[in-house]
Amino acid sequence: MTLNGRPTMAEIAREARVAVSTVSKVLNGHTDVSARTRQTVERLLAERGYQRPRAAKNGRRRRTDLIDLVINDLDSVWGLSILTGVEEVVEEAGLGLVVSAVHNRQSLTRRWVESLLARGSEGAILVLSELAERQHEDLRRRNLPFVIIDAVNQPPPGTPSIGATNFAGGYAAAEHLASLGHRRIAAIGGHEQFQCTRARIAGYRAALESAGLPVDRQLVRYGNFHHDGGLRAAEALLALPDPPTAVFAGSDQQATGVYEAVRRAGLTIPGDVSVVGFDDLNFAQWTAPPLTTVRQPLHEMGVAAARTLLRIVNGERIESPRIELATELVVRESTARRSADRLQCLFRIRLRP
Repeated sequence: MTLNGRPTMAEIAREARVAVSTVSKVLNGHTDVSARTRQTVERLLAERGYQRPRAAKNGRRRRTDLIDLVINDLDSVWGLSILTGVEEVVEEAGLGLVVSAVHNRQSLTRRWVESLLARGSEGAILVLSELAERQHEDLRRRNLPFVIIDAVNQPPPGTPSIGATNFAGGYAAAEHLASLGHRRIAAIGGHEQFQCTRARIAGYRAALESAGLPVDRQLVRYGNFHHDGGLRAAEALLALPDPPTAVFAGSDQQATGVYEAVRRAGLTIPGDVSVVGFDDLNFAQWTAPPLTTVRQPLHEMGVAAARTLLRIVNGERIESPRIELATELVVRESTARRSADRLQCLFRIRLRP
């Protein structure tokens, strides 16, 4: 089996009846391969049209056992959690990992593709990469296998992608708050066009409807997944004539912004406002109070993406192009049962001069 018409090292190795490492040695010009084996491998490489790596300026062949990881940024725990998962699998496979941070600059896409071709990378993992259909097609046309993690927009049918059960996570967060007696439950999402945002908000709405609670459009806000996005949205929510007593934030970083907004309003968590985050980043258990959140298996998503890509590169069949890993509600101390006293406190604060 070939990937988009491109033979893999594993396929060449099977036909030559040698190990993949032997094919790699032939490609990289190693001398510890018998002349007969080298001749067989070279013949198959030529017959099957294997795309050889370009030569470096010093005349040495570039390695082919490289995997690229393209990520928006590496200045967040979120991205680093995925990176550790990818790195774990790549290292176990004896491959090299090249990490590129694009900082949402789509103009770098073509330049990155050219760099990947020059390196002779076997494939790429794209994290939160908003690629247009034309760009997807460009990658395919260049025979570059890739897997997307948590795609921003809907990828073309058949595109390998890894995600989490965002709908179920949003449902669990809102259901938990409703079970504590909260009736004014707000939600803060990331950018409204993001797939994960839409799924989490849809889960939140479904949970409210199941609990017999109305969905108030004023209680749903959008922004970004960072601290400032949570702060701005929470300040607007707490300024409403009838503010929420609970907030579901679309990320743990957003939740820290909610914490600050509640503090600025002279309120307490969870005494006046209960807060649920999303991700379960490592700092969530150290916030004051420790944050109740929906755990997104970020490390495991990185592992799944790397394993899927390696299977594709090795010519193996994947059962499904889409994999979703389960989310889980982690209850800590930022949520508490709603009481009439809490509502009276909020009302008194609203009346302060």
